Amino acid sequence: MSGTNSQDRLAINQDRLWVSLMALAEVGSYIDGRSGLRGVNRLALTDAEAEGRRLVIRWMREAGLRVRVDEFGNVYGRREGLLADAPPVLVGSHIDSVATAGAFDGCLGVLGGIEMARILNEHKVLTDHPIEVAFFTEEEGVRFGTDMLGSAVAAGRIPLDEALLRADVTGITVGAELERLGFRGTAPARLAAPHAYVECHIEQGPVLSAAGRELGVVTGVQAISWQELTLFGKSAHAGTTPMELRHDAGLAAAMITLKLHEMVDSGKYGDLRVTVGRNDTYPNLINIVPARVVCTVDLRNPSETYMQAAEEELRRYLEVVTAKTGVQITPKQTAKTPPVEFHDDVENVISEEIDTVGLSQMRLLSGAGHDAGEITALCPTAMVFVPGEYDGISHNPREYSTPEACANGINILTAVVRRLAAKDSL
Repeated sequence: MSGTNSQDRLAINQDRLWVSLMALAEVGSYIDGRSGLRGVNRLALTDAEAEGRRLVIRWMREAGLRVRVDEFGNVYGRREGLLADAPPVLVGSHIDSVATAGAFDGCLGVLGGIEMARILNEHKVLTDHPIEVAFFTEEEGVRFGTDMLGSAVAAGRIPLDEALLRADVTGITVGAELERLGFRGTAPARLAAPHAYVECHIEQGPVLSAAGRELGVVTGVQAISWQELTLFGKSAHAGTTPMELRHDAGLAAAMITLKLHEMVDSGKYGDLRVTVGRNDTYPNLINIVPARVVCTVDLRNPSETYMQAAEEELRRYLEVVTAKTGVQITPKQTAKTPPVEFHDDVENVISEEIDTVGLSQMRLLSGAGHDAGEITALCPTAMVFVPGEYDGISHNPREYSTPEACANGINILTAVVRRLAAKDSL
């Protein structure tokens, strides 16, 4: 397919997009005590996220989109096309956040999709296929333990009934929170296959900035494996219990962390990335040997073969830790997704549109998980990355992308969607 004719190109309203990003960032905002910067804490299906949902739905309706909410709280805003029965071109992302977020993660793709709808309406642009803008429930996974949960339900990887029973650390389930907040919709949770899906997202890393590229064409998403490990030791007095008679859960947790980094350094597992992000120690007192530790292990790898090998090595090492320390370990797999390759044709459309406007680009694999990785099971899918400032820091109040960079990404999204929404585009 050839690029969009330069005379037909549309430029979104950069200022309006920025104002909407900053307005949504006020919902669930807080002041970080260390940096003094304003951050975002909008965990999935909290009161703050519900407020954000209502705001975004209002913007969808004001942009002329017909809104539906499915049984899992996923929200879709539809702009009709000339071919009423044709599958839609879907764009979107998420508006839930981690507890220490910035203004852009997920939100750029959703609010950029709404801005795209506004500009299409203002220029009276008709498309053959309908266009839909979506935001999915619990993409981050930090509250209910599984990332991309809403899009996984929409794509059919996780059954609806199972997902509704996922609970947070206090025992509150997704289903209960959807009912409480009024977002348990009636539309089917299983999404009918779209014509195509395109997601614009801040990179959340330093690759584009380091390479001096203005936009990224994303080729896929690496494999992700999350485990929660519960380590059961024995509480003891720090001064009276000889070292050789202890069952120290804190020692066991430290051994696991060190082993994971040794696995990375060995080079035996490809481009393995490891993180022990949560480490809760009980009773967490200075003079008591830890009786229990709950920690999380996040593994990432572009290769499923290397990922499986790393998981097996970790499994075997947990047995070694138990043998050496006497600490019993119960692992729980909380999330697992294979590596995903995006669709060449959609990637090429993105690349051509970037070339048409003369912006610099590169192709790259996403290190983070995204809803696009789930929706690719349903239809041709790809992503546009916008560079971040400050070494691409994300999940942090310092997360930042410039108004110009955000507008660049959404302008390309708009051009790509117009092409994909044409009859016989794929």
